[in-house]
Amino acid sequence: MSDKLSGKVIRDPLWNAIKLDPTAVRIMDTAEFQRLRYIRQLGFTHLVYPGATHTRFDHALGVYHLTTLALRRLRDSGEIHPDAWHGEKLIPYAALLHDIGHYPFSHALEELESEYVPTHHEEISKQFFASPALRDALASLGPTAPDLLLELISGHSDIPLGGLVSGTLDLDKMEYLRRDAHFCGVPYGEVDVSRLLQGLTLLRDPDSGRYEVGVHEKAVAALESLLFAKYQMFRNVYWHHAVRAATCLYKRIVEEAVQSGLLGSHELIGPTDEELLHEIARRAHEGDGAVAERIRTRWLPALRQRRLPKRALELTAADLAGRQVADWVVGSSLQKRRVEDDLALDLGLDPGEVVIDFPANTAMFQLNVLVERRDGQVQRLGPEGLPGLLDLPRLAENLYTTARVLRVFTFERRSVIAEKILAQVTRPNGTV
Repeated sequence: MSDKLSGKVIRDPLWNAIKLDPTAVRIMDTAEFQRLRYIRQLGFTHLVYPGATHTRFDHALGVYHLTTLALRRLRDSGEIHPDAWHGEKLIPYAALLHDIGHYPFSHALEELESEYVPTHHEEISKQFFASPALRDALASLGPTAPDLLLELISGHSDIPLGGLVSGTLDLDKMEYLRRDAHFCGVPYGEVDVSRLLQGLTLLRDPDSGRYEVGVHEKAVAALESLLFAKYQMFRNVYWHHAVRAATCLYKRIVEEAVQSGLLGSHELIGPTDEELLHEIARRAHEGDGAVAERIRTRWLPALRQRRLPKRALELTAADLAGRQVADWVVGSSLQKRRVEDDLALDLGLDPGEVVIDFPANTAMFQLNVLVERRDGQVQRLGPEGLPGLLDLPRLAENLYTTARVLRVFTFERRSVIAEKILAQVTRPNGTV
């Protein structure tokens, strides 16, 4: 590694040499960014795929690297109108900082209701940007840089290149799919990153006249590979039954800790993975009552020792055919908790020891990008795709439905009758 004044070079198993400029080095050296070394990229996925212990720190460096490559390629193309380069200098640092506000164990806690967690990790970034150390690291970018970076991270920026940070073609997706697949040791996340980077361009929206990140038609097949890689990774890794079981147990521990007063919801902002678990354990040992006792003697040891909740019932898309799952089944609503606890009582379990899980990710096939056709025409590629160009989105609803599985987890082995759950949490299609 070289001196801070000239930047650093970091070796990475995916991208080989990642070159950081002096500003990026100053950002990386803040306590706020170093915290990401201790936030696992995939939460509890390492309990299923042991190699998945990579972190938000690794990933953020990778996104920065791909962003600098993309900017260099766009520069070298010589095709871009000068007006489209407005705000360019901020883009690599927004990429580097895009995950600065993550909760412990990454996305898991964002599935809880707002009474348990303050807000989405992109909004929490505001608190980290208030850090004097981070603001000092950004000082060379100008006094408005923190606010502009937050806008880029949240997808609310009018900077033309903002699509590299947040959008259909953002480098975050390309990076995490490749990194996650690599460390899980699975072949599902293969994305033709090189082809996508080569196909990037800045296009003028025919409707608004504004410039935004787009792609040449010749690279659309690589974009299709990215969308299908997401589907495969969600089905086989992110929503693997044991990963979801561990995630449900962790969420239930945090939910009960906050609800019982062992932990304040504001205290979820800032700690690392192990710091949060340690603090919950400490307070559960010092606390009184049934919740503290369950967390201390049963739930935390079960999570630590991989004694995960069991599948009492699993309903696939085929099992749910002709029926619609109620909206309240996603998340942690009071109605859902009442159904879960009634079921726990019927099964001879304590309250909180039954979890109904039906994960959702409505942005799995997110598409909103300009495409430059071979004849020079610019068209917007949306959720429906473009006939003859990119047809995968036409299958998106079926693929998304196939990836989702409705499960009932019990903290001790039990079995649940499918008809009972279907009657409680679903209704026939077409009924209100």
